[in-house]
Amino acid sequence: MPAGRPGPAAQSARRPPPLLPLLLLCVLGAPRPGSGALPPEKPFNISCWSKNMKDLTCRWTPGAHGETFLHTNYSLKYKLRWYGQDNTCEEYHTVGPHSCHIPKDLALFTPYEIWVEATNRLGSARSDVLTLDILDVVTTDPPPDVHVSRVGGLEDQLSVRWVSPPALKDFLFQAKYQIRYRVEDSVDWKVVDDVSNQTSCRLAGLKPGTVYFVQVRCNPFGIYGSKKAGIWSEWSHPTAASTPRSERPGPGGGVCEPRGGEPSSGPVRRELKQFLGWLKKHAYCSNLSFRLYDQWRAWMQKSHKTRNQHRTRGSCPRADAARREVLPDKL
Repeated sequence: MPAGRPGPAAQSARRPPPLLPLLLLCVLGAPRPGSGALPPEKPFNISCWSKNMKDLTCRWTPGAHGETFLHTNYSLKYKLRWYGQDNTCEEYHTVGPHSCHIPKDLALFTPYEIWVEATNRLGSARSDVLTLDILDVVTTDPPPDVHVSRVGGLEDQLSVRWVSPPALKDFLFQAKYQIRYRVEDSVDWKVVDDVSNQTSCRLAGLKPGTVYFVQVRCNPFGIYGSKKAGIWSEWSHPTAASTPRSERPGPGGGVCEPRGGEPSSGPVRRELKQFLGWLKKHAYCSNLSFRLYDQWRAWMQKSHKTRNQHRTRGSCPRADAARREVLPDKL
């Protein structure tokens, strides 16, 4: 070997490293201590629902550390509980970043096993298995065509009507409905639970001359004999309506009383109001008739309107007129 020329071992030491591994490290990155790169943790909190008993939508929550600085793939798997092969959902991100939709080819009257697998370059994790029957997780779209209107001139009531969700009209099931309402300048909703399976309801005890927003939602249950409670739909779009303004005098407006201590119909009115208040409470959105309450309220409002007209002209009703005030012949 000529003097001054490096040997093969020295030439190998000076040779630059291969370019391909360096490029891979630059593109993919290498996990380093303290970089936060970890294998995925198992997903949890899987929930699923069906809107037409032919499809299924599921969503889940990633593990506690999320993707831990590494891209993580999630796969929703499902199979019939006692037989059949594993299937993989294909329509992802339908209702959020961690969701998937199975559009068809699902069986009824048999349970499914559903789970989620998370995978990144450092490992994989699998969620707990969720077992469900499609009939037990049926929900609907919100009830359509919600209408809110006044009840004649009654100042403290509104009538709410809606249509049953059409998606389930051909299936044997029952339905429960909920109504919630709030005044225009409030964010606090009041919920009416006892609507049962009706498609109309009377809201009573409202404030006169006030705008209300009303929403309705549906819970289908008992589909083909299912014993599960069902899943509530989303709330319908808010529908607004206002109650009539009150004809009654405000506080401090002054009320003319009968002269000379003559008898008044006040006690009778109070007793009638208590009775009809009880009737209104127990007939709340039920099949009991509001006819008694409606007629009494209309008569009372007419009486107050007549008194207000007398006060506007600067006179008081005569005592004998007060004595002639009687309750309606027919309630």
